[in-house]
Amino acid sequence: MKTWIALFRGINVMGNNKLPMKDLAALLRRLKLQDPRTYIQSGNAVFASTGTAAALAARISAAIERQFGFCPYVVLLEERELACAVAKNPFPEASAAPASVHLWFLEDRAAAAAPLGLEALRSASERFALHGKVLYLHTPEGFGISRLASRAERILCTRATARNWRTATTLLAMARGEK
Repeated sequence: MKTWIALFRGINVMGNNKLPMKDLAALLRRLKLQDPRTYIQSGNAVFASTGTAAALAARISAAIERQFGFCPYVVLLEERELACAVAKNPFPEASAAPASVHLWFLEDRAAAAAPLGLEALRSASERFALHGKVLYLHTPEGFGISRLASRAERILCTRATARNWRTATTLLAMARGEK
């Protein structure tokens, strides 16, 4: 049995696709996923289960659609995948300013031209790094005002969901049983 981290995109954003975390945890229990725990309202869960990421994500998305009427994009990461992403963070200032560093978890590898497109949108204070299926983005002036952040997914040419450093490290600690 593996420990999984589920990242839900686009739930509880500006009053849309409402899914209270207590309801999400209950739904995951009904799906027979072991020890489901959620973290903050933006849609994060940790649980244990057998099966593949693709099969589990499809099952979870379908269950949410049946119960809540919308089908969220779900990224499932094994504990080791999240640990690797956290370990490869190239921006050490993340610990001091966790809201300034975001990890984007990509469905597929980015398009070959993505680094050039990202560079063209980057403000003078922003930095980014692309490692495999993770984009690291440092936005010291704010993620919400970053042109690069708002257009990254189109440039990457793949679906993605982003989490700030605090959320990524908290989810890893939860997956390891530390929280």
